Amino acid sequence: MDKTFNFISIGDIVTDAFITLKESEAEVVCDNTGKACKICMNFGDKIPYDSVTVVPAVGNSPNAAVCAHRLGLKSAVITNIGGDDDGKEAIKALNKNGVDTSFVTIHNNKKTNYHFVLRLGAERTILIKHEDYPYTLPDNLENPDWLYLSSLGENSLPFHKIILKYLAENPKVRLAFQPGTFQIKLGLDNLADIYKRSSLFFCNVEEAKKILNEKDADIKTLVKKMYDHGPQIVVITDGPNGAYTYDGMEIWHMPIYPDPKPPVDRTGAGDSFAATFTTLIAQGLSIPESLRRAPINSMSVVQYIGAQEGLLSVEALEKYLDEAPENYRLEKID
Repeated sequence: MDKTFNFISIGDIVTDAFITLKESEAEVVCDNTGKACKICMNFGDKIPYDSVTVVPAVGNSPNAAVCAHRLGLKSAVITNIGGDDDGKEAIKALNKNGVDTSFVTIHNNKKTNYHFVLRLGAERTILIKHEDYPYTLPDNLENPDWLYLSSLGENSLPFHKIILKYLAENPKVRLAFQPGTFQIKLGLDNLADIYKRSSLFFCNVEEAKKILNEKDADIKTLVKKMYDHGPQIVVITDGPNGAYTYDGMEIWHMPIYPDPKPPVDRTGAGDSFAATFTTLIAQGLSIPESLRRAPINSMSVVQYIGAQEGLLSVEALEKYLDEAPENYRLEKID
């Protein structure tokens, strides 16, 4: 008998309101290194904006569940919503995208998470607020092939211990871990057993430096030090410099897939990469073959506002791979 689900993601769901700022009304100011950039607008003014686009049912984990479904897995999401209109829209959006909602808990006395995304060109700053939900695992949770754990609220530390207990009781279930903002803030010590139990681990270079407290480490050092904390496969993305994997033996590098036109919005690029890589590993592909394909979904996602519209099917993903330029190729660097 087939499993009900191959892939279940765990994490907060949000409604994103994408506010496109006028370039004449806001500017990006960086320090003398070209980093530590800030959006600057006149304080106290009424500032015109270009447009607002509201996208329901997003967030690292819902994005991953949608991605997994489009690539052929049976997916569900464990998450919490309020009993408000935003929560109802989230359920509709998940159902429309083929994600099972059996494990979505509705809290009638709470609000659904709502974030504001300030867009300036293709970049964005996100104003986040996670509602204080009581986190639990469903009583009727069947054993999927993979759990995909990502962004949760500040009060979620005890929930991670519940997840670890479930994983200890079900050792065949594999874990992919893509820490969100608050999980990174919790630090290595608090989540040490989650790192050790992870079959796959994902973050970007800046997040890796925060987690490891390594301000100036190069990418080879980062992937190896992260591996030393327990994940079987470490994947670290480095923006325009591509992505790197390490499994304790080999470091592989893959460049970004070239954009067919300028990116519209970079929200969800990391989510699509991590979820695509996890899905392909779950389907039996090797690390190098999964790494060849994951950047393609990131390229597609940034051509749209929001993290899900651009997610590809298997057929579309393979077509892009077949048409890739000569310089889009794997490199073994260690």
